[in-house]
Amino acid sequence: MTPAASVSGLIFAHPSSRYFTVGRLGRDQVEDYALRRGLDLAEVERWLRPNLAYDPE
Repeated sequence: MTPAASVSGLIFAHPSSRYFTVGRLGRDQVEDYALRRGLDLAEVERWLRPNLAYDPE
């Protein structure tokens, strides 16, 4: 593809399609993610702030 940074995809739609959202992240999930990635909890919370189900402060 030209240019090399191009993006392509196949989009399929159906009138009966149903969409869903992923729920908010709990503190236990964020702590586990930070531990598995070897990252500081505060840094991970900063990245994921819009998706947190709790106030990190």
